[in-house]
Amino acid sequence: MLANSLIELDRAHLVHPFSCYRSHEETGVRVLKSAKGATVTDASGKTLLDGFAGLWCVNLGYGQESIVEAAAKQLRELPYATGYFGLGSEPAIRLAARLAELAPGDLNHVYFTLGGSDAIDSTIRFIRYFYHAKGTPQKDQFISVEHGYHGSSTAGSGLTAIPAFHAGFGVPYDWQHKIPSHYAYRNPVGSDPQAIIDASVAALRAKIAELGAGRVAAFYAEPIQGSGGVLVPPTGWLKALHAVCKEHDILFVVDEVITAFGRTGPLFACEEDDVVPDLMTTAKGLTSGYVPMGAVFISDRVYNTIADGAGKAPVGHGYTYSAHPVSAAVGLECLRLYEDSLLENGRKAGKRLMEGLRSLADHPLVGDVRGRGMLAAIELVTDKERKTPLPAAADPGRRIFERAWANGLVIRAFNSGILGFAPPLCCTEDDIDGILERTRMTLDQTLEDNDVRSAMKG
Repeated sequence: MLANSLIELDRAHLVHPFSCYRSHEETGVRVLKSAKGATVTDASGKTLLDGFAGLWCVNLGYGQESIVEAAAKQLRELPYATGYFGLGSEPAIRLAARLAELAPGDLNHVYFTLGGSDAIDSTIRFIRYFYHAKGTPQKDQFISVEHGYHGSSTAGSGLTAIPAFHAGFGVPYDWQHKIPSHYAYRNPVGSDPQAIIDASVAALRAKIAELGAGRVAAFYAEPIQGSGGVLVPPTGWLKALHAVCKEHDILFVVDEVITAFGRTGPLFACEEDDVVPDLMTTAKGLTSGYVPMGAVFISDRVYNTIADGAGKAPVGHGYTYSAHPVSAAVGLECLRLYEDSLLENGRKAGKRLMEGLRSLADHPLVGDVRGRGMLAAIELVTDKERKTPLPAAADPGRRIFERAWANGLVIRAFNSGILGFAPPLCCTEDDIDGILERTRMTLDQTLEDNDVRSAMKG
């Protein structure tokens, strides 16, 4: 009765993110009840391996008691402290200092947000202010990459380059521009890494020339494109695009909302490409999803230009919950756990995950296997040679998610037939093997789908 009551209340009142409202009203909610480690349990008592860490965010796994204690202690001592009026709290100050110490290069200044979307919005405001302070307000054009995801806020959704986040919203705006993705599996130049890098460099140079270097403010990129289908660029891609931006005095923004905090191996993925961006965004793994928090890392150059430009005047950007002490206390404990053992465990588990997923390459439906660490995807096709996607009639996003769920597995099933994986870093060998076993079972069931079999015969 309780579960049924919750389903009806949900239908009537709770608006879910990125959902078809009418379809959701028909099917109803799946209520999650509890979780521990890499396992979640729903209201009916069904247990599932969470192969997606919530929404790429529960990096440390569920039920970490030391995180719960850190939050409870802070709630009792000081549940809220504003950052306005020159006020602050010890956890926020210590977290900012520790993050600056761990971040690449001169990313020594940290502005805290509630999550990834408002972190991206904050970068847009900081960048605008930066150029106004420099006396070059005409640098107001922003470039991002097709298939990229930079949140779903009013401004950030336009930097996002996934059509589903644009439809019906009147974005992107005329100051937001795109270059093609590196998408190796479906790149027109083929799969050669250097050819892909060269094509992206040429595309960025062409876009800068089209807009005018004196107009381009910033370029945004993810080390791995997450919501676009876990698209992994060739080694050196990020560094090559960074060099073009430096050459043209364009700010380089790395969006690490998904990739930071051990998701790909190191604490920050851009370290693997030896890139120090001008600004960097993080969220998700910062607090392992236990409480909301994001962060913008700002280089000395950008920070000092803004500070000097403002002079004695306040920089008019702020959020009520920026540098929230409870979130900061959680963030500090998360950093301790990463450094204690979980970064290393994530590297081992990621190696096992990638090896296991590559072993699925011989499956009739698997066209591509890609990833790095605990961030991976397999792309399904009905013809490996032609790389033919699953037919829309097969409704892969819904059907594959439901099959995986029935098999005791949570994964991200994209409508394009891509399956995304981002398990918690705490996964044991048995957890990883369970994810792989249930994935293969789900693929075998999908192979028997009439729509899929018809497409393969055709």
